[in-house]
Amino acid sequence: MQEIHKRAAILMEALPYIKAYHGKTVVIKYGGGAMVSPELKESIASDIVLMKLVGISPVIVHGGG
Repeated sequence: MQEIHKRAAILMEALPYIKAYHGKTVVIKYGGGAMVSPELKESIASDIVLMKLVGISPVIVHGGG
């Protein structure tokens, strides 16, 4: 039950941003440190999928040198 409350709190915090960016395209710079950790890669991928599911169109660009 604790996990459900935690997720609900996160979604409530994100709701204003979801409303503001719904139907918009957002550019995500992905590179450097974010590409090193497998856990971080998975977390970022999950966040990008969530953005698409709530109506935001993510575009990912390579941010490395």
